[in-house]
Amino acid sequence: MILALKNTFRFLLLAMVAVNSTGCGSLVAHLIARSPNRYPDWLAPEAPVTLAFNPKLLTNFAKQYIEVQTPPAKLMYRVIEPADYQLKATSTNWIEEGKPQYCFAFRARMPALTNAWTLQPRGTVILLHGYGVAQFSLLPWALTLAGDGWRCVLIDLRGHGKSTGKQIYFGTQETDDLRKLLDELGRCHKLTGPVSLVGESYGAVLALRYEAVDPRIQAVVAIAPYGSLSNAVLNIRRDYVGWFPEFLIKDGLIKLPQVLGVGPNDLDTTTIMKQHPVSALFIAGGQDTIAPAKEVSDLESLASPDSKFFTVPSGTHEALPYFFDELGAPVENWLPSQSRKP
Repeated sequence: MILALKNTFRFLLLAMVAVNSTGCGSLVAHLIARSPNRYPDWLAPEAPVTLAFNPKLLTNFAKQYIEVQTPPAKLMYRVIEPADYQLKATSTNWIEEGKPQYCFAFRARMPALTNAWTLQPRGTVILLHGYGVAQFSLLPWALTLAGDGWRCVLIDLRGHGKSTGKQIYFGTQETDDLRKLLDELGRCHKLTGPVSLVGESYGAVLALRYEAVDPRIQAVVAIAPYGSLSNAVLNIRRDYVGWFPEFLIKDGLIKLPQVLGVGPNDLDTTTIMKQHPVSALFIAGGQDTIAPAKEVSDLESLASPDSKFFTVPSGTHEALPYFFDELGAPVENWLPSQSRKP
């Protein structure tokens, strides 16, 4: 997410210079909503988190596509069937220029056909990635959960990865994309209930929004969701691109709802929680400066009373999803499961 927004801010600054920074709010808003539409580098040197695993691992799972509307786009997804993928994870971390850096390495093996699960999946889990990345970022979670019996679905969200779409809507339109995905999975007999969503950051916000409108969703795990989109963007600017003029970002954020055709508060997750206090497991990082733990806790306080809040004290925004030792049990315990049947 950070690397993608850095590139966006650089582009914004050049655009502002080109138009002498006059009346730029609408232009900035359009650029904020512009789709990343790129497949990120696997080992991005500027990113505070590196995922080290063979990208060819994804090619073991067939690409599938659905056509969606409002406006039209083509979304790519993959289904990860339950199996023993023998996932092994290691991590290292260090401090560079006063900021923590992480490397998470993963190894997995495709099971022989005779070793694949032959039992009914425990349920279906849809995994929703963050801004500026794509489905590969949650492949380790998909393999982990599939190894415990869940059928998992990875998707490149609108305007990300191999999916098309010139603009993103920060969840206000993407909920309809998810509805089409679940409908398609149902038609293909790949939507075994109970159905759960696991999302991180941008994907966590989308998961909370979608739970509010689709009764098929029985559980949500929201990892580092932001309460206020404006706060999240300004926090990124402060921590990572302090050279970019703050007033330009604020002008763009003011105009963003108008550009997206929504109300002034409709991009904030707090608004959704107040209108639809859904139930979720909220996970926060104690070192997260983008979606601080206090903000995530405030979201949980607006949610349904049966929601839960969990903190990883050393987790930063980008690294938090990969603290498997800390998150494995809480996530597994939160996901509803049907009995396995032959």
